[in-house]
Amino acid sequence: MESIGAGAAATDGGIWARAGLGFTGFGHYYPRNLVHNSDLADGAEGNAVDQAVIGSVEVRSRHVAADDETIDFMAARAATAALERAGRAPGEVDLLVLGNWTERQLVPELAPQVALRLGAHRALAFDVCGACTGFVHGVQTAAALLAANPSWRVAVVVNSEHFSRRVRPGSKGTLVVGDAAGAAVLEKRGPDAGRGLIDSLLHSAGESAEAVTVRPPLGWIKSKPELVELGVASNTAVAAELLERNNLKIDQIDWFVPHPGTGPIHAAVRERLGIDPERFVTTFETRANTGSASIPTTVSEHLEKGVFRRGDLCLTPAVGSGWFYGGLLFEL
Repeated sequence: MESIGAGAAATDGGIWARAGLGFTGFGHYYPRNLVHNSDLADGAEGNAVDQAVIGSVEVRSRHVAADDETIDFMAARAATAALERAGRAPGEVDLLVLGNWTERQLVPELAPQVALRLGAHRALAFDVCGACTGFVHGVQTAAALLAANPSWRVAVVVNSEHFSRRVRPGSKGTLVVGDAAGAAVLEKRGPDAGRGLIDSLLHSAGESAEAVTVRPPLGWIKSKPELVELGVASNTAVAAELLERNNLKIDQIDWFVPHPGTGPIHAAVRERLGIDPERFVTTFETRANTGSASIPTTVSEHLEKGVFRRGDLCLTPAVGSGWFYGGLLFEL
């Protein structure tokens, strides 16, 4: 674990602090089928690895996509909602980045089909992965391209996952994962529009690639017991790096919104960082782990409910198989 965070250089503030980028709308889509765990938890198979990684089943409900709720369908629904909240039309979108790891294929990529469904006919659309860090990967990529291209102003980052299809049927893992899509509109804004996107980082650590694997022919996820400590160390390293290089303390963050891995990871991260439980926000209990869609759907839901407000400061760490770890710091 000594390698986590190694080589990360401190900077004079966030890399996007002066770029004039900000989130102007979030959206989410959950499949129609809502499954309640109350009648299923006792019958699910578990083993020593499940107990170490999952612990007790803290998820009460989760969504499972039907055959017609494809990755591109769900992504387009979430992106449409985000654009409506941003006050933007699909024809204004210059760039669309789709994050998805649960239904990857060789060709064609899915992002152009999302743009087609959305009606974003002039947008450059492409896929990224990064497993469960896909939202961080997508935002960082979109921010770099917006900053580099003077004619582009509006990007959509959307993450869409069928996590329910990546666990062995009948296993305990089925109870803690779900399907969803979440989207965010990232725009170039004027100098008086607030801080917006402040910072982002994404690291990779190939020596930890075997902690979580999903391989053919079945394509079911397999985790090792050391996943919990790796996830905790990676999350805390991300938080520490973002806070340090932006001269912030954890109590200055309004909302800590991590990618929800499992209950044991959540508990350990809260304890190590000393975060007030009220500011540690996931939808794990009601939506389960939805992979790369978890952060944008959580932000979208809490904005919709009025819990999150414009001007709030958010820190969103994530970890993903590969091994990837990173996060975003932004003001809503």
